[in-house]
Amino acid sequence: MRKTWLIFSQAVTVALAMLFVVATLKPEWLTRGPVAAVAPVLPTIRNEIVPAALPPSGGAQASYALAAKRAAPAVVSIVTSKAPQRVPHANDPWFRFFFGDREPQAQTGMGSGVIVTDEGYVLTNNHVVEGVDGIEVMLVDGRRSKARVIGTDPESDLAVLKVDLDRLPAIGFGDSDALQVGDVVLAIGNPFGVGQTVTSGIVSALGRNRLGINTFENFIQTDAAINPGNSGGALVDASGRLMGINTAIFSRSGGSLGIGFAIPVSTARQVMESLIRDGVVTRGWIGVEPRDLTPEIAESFNLPVQEGVLITGVLQGGPASEGGLKPGDVVVRVAERPVGNTVQLLDAVAALKPRSQAVLKVQRGQQALDVTVKVTQRPPARRGSNPGGEEQ
Repeated sequence: MRKTWLIFSQAVTVALAMLFVVATLKPEWLTRGPVAAVAPVLPTIRNEIVPAALPPSGGAQASYALAAKRAAPAVVSIVTSKAPQRVPHANDPWFRFFFGDREPQAQTGMGSGVIVTDEGYVLTNNHVVEGVDGIEVMLVDGRRSKARVIGTDPESDLAVLKVDLDRLPAIGFGDSDALQVGDVVLAIGNPFGVGQTVTSGIVSALGRNRLGINTFENFIQTDAAINPGNSGGALVDASGRLMGINTAIFSRSGGSLGIGFAIPVSTARQVMESLIRDGVVTRGWIGVEPRDLTPEIAESFNLPVQEGVLITGVLQGGPASEGGLKPGDVVVRVAERPVGNTVQLLDAVAALKPRSQAVLKVQRGQQALDVTVKVTQRPPARRGSNPGGEEQ
């Protein structure tokens, strides 16, 4: 009996020792058996807290396919051609001996445009079609058509073309004045001639001016990729409505650096309607040379105003001169429209109707005056002139 009890005690001791070793070194072995029944519950608990188990968010996976589908058919590729210039001395035997009888090649260019009416009017940039001899428009559906120029406006860098085709997919106009920084936009065009391309981005800034690109500047800035060949293409919102005409990029390499500029559709539409109706864009002009009024200038002239435009020159015999405006005057209002810099003065004067009279509120030293001028039509822009140095 005593021997049996000793064997039992030793067996229990060994079993407890083994249980201690297993619990210390391999505790997972002890969860097998009946405890394993709760194991399937663990993944469910884990899935409730990981992002993969959350309901899918439509915003994170947003698609702009519908906007592209609506707008893309109205965006066309524009191929331009220019007759080769005659080479001087081409008939000289010595010239032909050294350079051969090579015929000069015609110059071609690529750009984009937007069909804006069912009648076949196409909006594009002036620099796309300026000085060319032939223009061909290519639609997404494969159709091609010669286009004729209805009118151009170099000062806003816009042009209107006309194609004679039926069943044209005209784009819908949006409200560019309602755009806000951060709004999603798509740029559609034909960059580098590779074919129609859609890029996306946001509105980076509004009202960009003083870039030296055009005389009249009020650009939408976007980071949607815009490259050479996109000029004249469409900038559309997330619903596929036209918000602007892609015009220029800021680039050191010739490619997109995420800074592109588009003319707002509000401006483009006004220019388009004037070109279709009159063939030209009519703007007011008074004949002055302006300069921004800085605090230093206001202090040196001892002026009681801090905002306005300093007149540094007046064209002799021009509307401003005839109305009594003098160099040194500071214009603070044009026809009840406040002006705080040269850009605002340019826009305010351009908005005046030729042959109408406008009252300019002027500060001349310590004296506030009302000067009435008879507005005339703005003369055509001088080729090669600096947009920032234009008379107004």
